[in-house]
Amino acid sequence: AMAGPTPVSALLHAATMVTAGVYLIARMNVLFALAPPVMLLVAVIGALTLLLAGFSALVQEDIKRVLAYSTMNQVGYMFLALGVGAWSAAMFHFMTHAFFKALLFLGAGVVISRLHHEHNMFKMGGLRRELPLTFWTFLIGAASLSALPLLTAGFYSKDKILWDVWSAPQGGPWLWAAGLFGALLTSIYTFRMVFLTFFGEPRPFVRDHLPLTQPGWRMSLPLVVLAALSVVGGLVETPAGLGGVNLFTQFVDSTLPPLQTAVSVSTNELFLQLLAAALALGGVYVAYLFFLQRREWAERLAATAVGHALYRFWHSGWGFDKLDNDIIVQPFVRLAHSEKDDTIDRLYTGLGHINLWLFRRLNRTENGQVRRYAAAIAVGAIVMTTLVVLLL
Repeated sequence: AMAGPTPVSALLHAATMVTAGVYLIARMNVLFALAPPVMLLVAVIGALTLLLAGFSALVQEDIKRVLAYSTMNQVGYMFLALGVGAWSAAMFHFMTHAFFKALLFLGAGVVISRLHHEHNMFKMGGLRRELPLTFWTFLIGAASLSALPLLTAGFYSKDKILWDVWSAPQGGPWLWAAGLFGALLTSIYTFRMVFLTFFGEPRPFVRDHLPLTQPGWRMSLPLVVLAALSVVGGLVETPAGLGGVNLFTQFVDSTLPPLQTAVSVSTNELFLQLLAAALALGGVYVAYLFFLQRREWAERLAATAVGHALYRFWHSGWGFDKLDNDIIVQPFVRLAHSEKDDTIDRLYTGLGHINLWLFRRLNRTENGQVRRYAAAIAVGAIVMTTLVVLLL
C-alpha cells in the first residue's frame, strides 16, 4: 500500500484494504460481544499496535513510511475502541482518518513529485515558501492527525475513543493511558515530519531543483476539499461539553449498538479532554525543539549507545519484518523448492518433453517439398487400398 503511486496509497490507507479489518469487526459486533476475552484481546492488540507504530514512525526518514506507520498507529486506536465495545467511536475515527490520511498522502505526493521522486525528509526543508498551498493543507492534515484541540476532526474522533475507553466497563486506566501516550507520540512524529519537510532553510537537494513548479488545479482541488473535511468532519459528533452533537451516532444506531458506560458524564470528561489536548500540543513543542530549534539535541541523543540501538530497533519496525521473513517467508520458500521436483511435477514435465519430441519429429515432415507430399499421399492410398482388400 505504501510502495505504490501516492494517489493509490491515499486510497488504500484511507478507505480500503488497510482499514478493512476495522469495518469487518464493527459489522460483526454481535459475535464479538459474546466473547469478552476476545474483546479484551482486540483492545490489547490495538493498544500495542498504536504504541509500536508510534515509536517506529518517530525514526523514519521516508515521508511515506512515516505516514504508513501513522496509519498503523491510528488503526490501533480503532481496534482499541472496538475492543471496549465503542463501535461507533471506532467508525467515527475511521471516517475522520480517511479525510486527513488521504490529504497527507496526496500532499506528500505533491512534495515528492516536485522534488523528482525524492522521499527523504532530511533532504527537504523550507518548502512552505515554495509550495504554500501544499504546506497549508498538509499542516491542516497534520493537525488533525495529531488531534489538536477544537479545530480538527481528528480531535473529536480521538477524544471520543479515549473517553469511551475510560468510561466503558471493558475499558480501564491502562488501556486509556496507552491511548493517551500514543496521542503524544502521534503529535511528535507528525510535526517532526512537518518541520523537517516544510520549515528551516532549503537543503542543498531542494536548492538544486529551485524554482519548484506549482501543482495544477487537478492536484490542488483534492487537497483543498480534504483539508476542509479534516476541519469540519468532526463536528458531526462532539462531546457533551462542546455542544453534544450526536449526528454520527444516530446515523449508525441501526447497525452499531450504543456503548454502555460505567461512569457518568461529568467534569471527568472535560478534564480528560484538556489532558489529551495538552499532550497533543506538548508533542508539537517537543518536535519543534528537537527537529527545528535544537536539532543537535536529537542528533546527540541518537549518537548515544542506547539511542542508536533504539533507533535501529524502531526503524526496523521492532524486528517484525525480519520475524515474518524468518518464520513465514523463508520456510515457505524452502518448502516450495523441496516440492519443485516431486513425482507429480516430473510426470507433467515428462509428458511435456514427450509432446515436444513428437512435435519436432512431425515437424520434419512439413518441409515444403511437393514431391514428398505426393509420395506420402501415394503410400497412404496404397496402404488404405491394401487394408480394404484384406478386410473384405
